[in-house]
Amino acid sequence: MKAVTKTLLALAVSLLPLTVHAQPGAVNPPVIACGKQSDAELICGTRSPEDFEPTPDGKYLIVAKFAKGDDSSFDLFDLVSQKFTHPALVDELKAGWGDAACKSSIGSQVVPHGLSLVKRTDGAWQLFVVNHTGRESMEMYEPRPSGATWQLVWHGCVLADKPYNDVAGLPDGGFVATRPTAIQKEGQDLFKGEPSGNLSEWHPGGKELVLPGSEYGYPNGVIVSSDGRYAYVSGWTSKDVHQYDLKAKKEVAKVALSFMPDNLTWAPGGKMLAAGVKGVNGNCPANSSMPCIQGFGVAEIDPATLKATQLYDSAGKAYINGVSVALRVGNAIYIGSFQSDRIVKLAR
Repeated sequence: MKAVTKTLLALAVSLLPLTVHAQPGAVNPPVIACGKQSDAELICGTRSPEDFEPTPDGKYLIVAKFAKGDDSSFDLFDLVSQKFTHPALVDELKAGWGDAACKSSIGSQVVPHGLSLVKRTDGAWQLFVVNHTGRESMEMYEPRPSGATWQLVWHGCVLADKPYNDVAGLPDGGFVATRPTAIQKEGQDLFKGEPSGNLSEWHPGGKELVLPGSEYGYPNGVIVSSDGRYAYVSGWTSKDVHQYDLKAKKEVAKVALSFMPDNLTWAPGGKMLAAGVKGVNGNCPANSSMPCIQGFGVAEIDPATLKATQLYDSAGKAYINGVSVALRVGNAIYIGSFQSDRIVKLAR
C-alpha cells in the first residue's frame, strides 16, 4: 500500500478502504434509492457529508462537504423540511481567532473535513473546520443569523504543521485535533492498526503542542468533555476509542468496537455516539474509482465507564457508503458519510 502524502490526504480517508479490500472481476452494487425504507429514511441532495454540527438555534445541521465541486463547501440541512441549502460565506478577519500569521481567507476553496462548534468565553459561537485545500489548516468561522437561515463568517485560521482530520474546539478559542498520519512510516500498512498519528493541542497566543502518549492507529474523530479534562479519540484502524487525560497528559482508558469508528459526537444525557464502516459489503473492481458498498455500525459509549452499546448495525443494507458520523437530534440519529450523496435518518 502506498504511503499517504499530504497532498492526497483529502482523498486518503475515502480511498484507503477500497485499496485494501478491492478484488479483481467483482461487481460494485448500487446503493438503494433515496426515500423511506423499513428502518431508515435516505435523504439525497448533498455531497460527501463527512461531519455535522447543529446550528445554535437547533433548526439546521451544518454539513461539511468533504469533496470539492462546483457548489458550496457547506450545506445547511433543515431538520423540518429536510432540504439542503448553502450558507453564505463572509470574510471578516478578527483578532483573537486563530494565529496572527493567518491574515486572509481562502474563501470558497475550503474543503471541510472535521467540524466542531463551541460557545466561546466571550459569548460568540465558533465553528472550527479542518481544511486540506489551498493550505493545510484549521479554519475558524462564526455562525451568524441571516434572516431565517445562517451565514458563516470567517475570522481566522491556524496553519497545520501536519494535516488534521478532526477537531474539538475549546471555549478559549483553542482546540484539540487529530493528526492521523503524523508519525506514519514510509510503506506502513495503516490497516494493521499500528500507531500512525497523534493528537495536538493549540491555544491562542501559543504554539501547537503534540500530546505525549497519544500515538494511535489512524486517530480520527475527537471530542472533549464539558469540563475540558478528557479528550476522547477514535482509533480508526485499531477499532477502538481512547480516553485521554488532558491535564495528566496520558491515556487512562479505551474501549474496543466492532467497526472502524470515525467521528465522535456528544448525545443528550452526556453519552457519546461513534459511527463508522464495518468493511466492504460486496467487492470492488480492482483500481475502481467507484465507492464500494460498506456496512456500518453505530454505538453509544458511556464516558463514565467507557462501556459501548451497539445501537445500529446496517446488516448488509446498502443505504450509504463510507459512514463517518452519527449525530442524535431529538428522537432521530442522522448518519453522514465521506463518500455518498445522502444522509441517513434513523428513528430511535
